[in-house]
Amino acid sequence: MDEARHDRLVALRRALHSHPEPAWCEFYTTSRIVEEVERIGVDDLRVGPEILDDEARMAVPDDETLADWHERAREAGAREDVLDQCVGGLTGALATIERGEGPTVALRVDIDALPITESDETSHVPADAGFRSDNEGYMHACGHDAHAAIGVGVLEAVAESDFAGTFHVLFQPAEEVIGGGKAVAESGVLDDVDRLYAVHVGLDHPTGEVVAGVGGFLSVRQFEVTFTGETAHAGGHPAQGRDAVQALATAVQNMHAIRRHGDGDTRVNAGVVEGGTATNIVPESARIEGEVRGETTHLKEYMSDRVDTVVHSAAEMHDCEAEIRTTAEAPSAESDDELAEYVYEAAGGTTGVTSRLRTDELGGSEDATYLMARVQERGGLACYVGVGTDHPGGHHTPTFDVDERTLAVGVDTLAGAVDRCW
Repeated sequence: MDEARHDRLVALRRALHSHPEPAWCEFYTTSRIVEEVERIGVDDLRVGPEILDDEARMAVPDDETLADWHERAREAGAREDVLDQCVGGLTGALATIERGEGPTVALRVDIDALPITESDETSHVPADAGFRSDNEGYMHACGHDAHAAIGVGVLEAVAESDFAGTFHVLFQPAEEVIGGGKAVAESGVLDDVDRLYAVHVGLDHPTGEVVAGVGGFLSVRQFEVTFTGETAHAGGHPAQGRDAVQALATAVQNMHAIRRHGDGDTRVNAGVVEGGTATNIVPESARIEGEVRGETTHLKEYMSDRVDTVVHSAAEMHDCEAEIRTTAEAPSAESDDELAEYVYEAAGGTTGVTSRLRTDELGGSEDATYLMARVQERGGLACYVGVGTDHPGGHHTPTFDVDERTLAVGVDTLAGAVDRCW
């Protein structure tokens, strides 16, 4: 990659880093991406509602939150025409280059940030160099700012190459809440894709290391449980109450006691538990935010079914009612060896690559799996690529940062892999 392009991508990454936006609120981010895509010049550019099945969106914030972030983006300089297209949190973009007969290849990058307060220590490069988050309490703590910049860089590289076929770059919203992949998949905008790549930086791999085909995605379901009982005076008439917190406590204990499956890894976690109003009142309501995961979608369903049984049984035991709502979910997936081999070959000729791995296990979840499964079910191939980056803090921490040398490695490796698809 030449120095001028690298400098542009670094500037873009830093602009996005200083304006992090959570899931379905990526208004400024989408506007900046549109500006970059238009600078490059493409044959088709679709934004927001043109690439999403609105009914398939998950974990969408309330209207007040969406309106607040919409106005923040306007104040930060987002374009009015893009803001108009993204009303209601319908964010993201799909850029397309058409170069005659050939395969249809796509690259998916995610663009949302996390609700984390970024470090302001001078040892933290974004703070020291002046591009720390301007949206206090939110941060690009997982590298999605770098992903968006890599997506722009690959789009520009393919546009200038002799690639034959159709090439899409999908800038996908709402990955952090596992809420956007399904909405894109069910919109059908990628149903013509023969080859799909997705990318993530870091994942505990150092700068210069490329993982050609990441596997080991855990299928996941995130859920919210609301227990409803009846209040009473805890001292004078405790038996007249129906204790929702007792139901919650019973459910949490027994969720973690679910027998693990012999066919593979399974997980369960009650991440948020809360309820009650005062020490002398039998609690009328309580809630859990939790999740289950499985090495396969089947194993996730096993855990889901057992959790549902536990929750309803706990509610019945304590004469309460329980409502369970799925807030987000994603299937498992595996990278196809053929596409991974293209990445491995391309990485071998990429400046800055010091080591290559054909595969490694993620051990987590990702909603790119919806897109991977959609392409694979229609006879295409899909591959998830890891591009290592040195980061002083772990993913999802206040000191996470990206080694910006990673941008060139990611762009050149992925552009080389796309070139090998035809």
